[in-house]
Amino acid sequence: MDSAAENMTLSSRVVAITKGDASSLDSGHARLLELGYKQELKRGLSAISNFSLSFSVISVLTGVTTLYNTGLNYGGPVSMQYGWFIASAFTMLVALSMAEICSSYPTTGGLYYWSAKLSGPRWAPFASWITGWYSLLNHITNYSWAGTTSVDFSLAQLIQVIILLSTGGKNGGGYEASKYVVIAFHGGILLLHGIINSLPVSVISFLAQLGAIWNVLGVFVLMILIPSVTTERASVKFVFTHFNAENENGINSRPYIFLLGLLMSQYTLCGYDSSAHMTEETKGADRNGPKGLISSVGISIIVGWGYILGITFAVTDIHYLLSEDNDAGGYAIAEVFYLAFKRRYGNGSGGIVCLVMVGVAIFFCGMSSVTSNSRMAYAFSRDGAMPFSSLWHQVNKQEVPIYAVWLSVSISFCMALTSLGSIVAFEAMVSIATIGLYIAYALPIFFRVTLAQRDFVPGPFNLGRYGVIVGWVAVLWVLIISILFSLPVSYPITMETLNYTPVAVGCLLILVVSFWLISGRHWMK
Repeated sequence: MDSAAENMTLSSRVVAITKGDASSLDSGHARLLELGYKQELKRGLSAISNFSLSFSVISVLTGVTTLYNTGLNYGGPVSMQYGWFIASAFTMLVALSMAEICSSYPTTGGLYYWSAKLSGPRWAPFASWITGWYSLLNHITNYSWAGTTSVDFSLAQLIQVIILLSTGGKNGGGYEASKYVVIAFHGGILLLHGIINSLPVSVISFLAQLGAIWNVLGVFVLMILIPSVTTERASVKFVFTHFNAENENGINSRPYIFLLGLLMSQYTLCGYDSSAHMTEETKGADRNGPKGLISSVGISIIVGWGYILGITFAVTDIHYLLSEDNDAGGYAIAEVFYLAFKRRYGNGSGGIVCLVMVGVAIFFCGMSSVTSNSRMAYAFSRDGAMPFSSLWHQVNKQEVPIYAVWLSVSISFCMALTSLGSIVAFEAMVSIATIGLYIAYALPIFFRVTLAQRDFVPGPFNLGRYGVIVGWVAVLWVLIISILFSLPVSYPITMETLNYTPVAVGCLLILVVSFWLISGRHWMK
């Protein structure tokens, strides 16, 4: 059956279901019925709320703050300024392609469902299986990422730095929390996020909007405040032309250093698929889902560049900021904030307040991340593709997938426990997060521009004749950054310096395909 015939059949079905009153249904609700699902989640999110969730998950305050060391180390100001725009341009193309598909298929857990619909009857079960597991597992691991786009684990680390600076700093005998204390912080944060995500979606919507406002205001406050407070301001020439080729990783090639510098930008700009995962709870999802997805990326690009620009004007000694001997223990942005106020007023209390502001943004980011992850788990289990699926897709009286929420929280905490034994093993386990998530983004786009090129039925938002071109560029960009994420980041290559990302992604692929061959292919339809 081709897509047009399928849509006619499904349209007839929804008319029968609604007894001729389909016009009274919300457009997203009606489309959901056409796709064969009943409305189980409360459709109470506005376009603003949908945008706010994705914007809070992207959270430039989270990504740039936790990855600023990477940007400084690999290229410095040049890599951060120009790398941001390169990554942003191609990320927007990926977002546009995803938004087009989201408009046609506005369902929770969209990525794997999109792959199923776009790959055709023959490949649908396997395509949705691969996409779904990559998306699900990478959503789970993304919340305990160490040193990259981490959310709750990064917040725990930031709390450690705030306590260190509040008690005198590393050079003043400040308290340095052990890895066990950091894990305890991490567990407490996850517990709070689990409780919040167990509340009605109206509460989550309000907090998500608050988080979006906090992120925007936080960026503007910090990008203006920090440069104005600092007494040793960098020149315009330094901010836009200085290239840091000095690093302790044994890399001397400038082009290679610049490419590694892109990691900060690309790691930050991810997670915007949250808009798709919340479509069954969004009013007019076939229109507002794509709007939320695109606008969250677009606004993040603007405020993210402003944040990078403002903070970099307060940078004068890159080597000192990256040194573990500074008061913040090598946490570059924390040292920038602390030092700016200390030089101006004699103490760094103002800088600590700025770090608390960032911490609140990261908290909102983690909250929205768990929301998105739980909806992915709910949707995947609704189609019977997870062990104990009947449990994970249940909703409570508030129409919240309560068991999926606590599954997400529990697995995130368990994964973080591996950092107690080996930080290398921990990073290897969770290194699949960003690269795997972008693979999950690219698969439905690839199917849309290949297998479904002629049969694709666009929704209210579409790219018209440019859809295929934009889709191909998006797929090629994901291929490029997948290779980039797999490159060695330090030489000589040893067991300690090896980039385990391709190993982790390959192991995940083997596990998912093996699960399919042994079990999934017999029942996944």
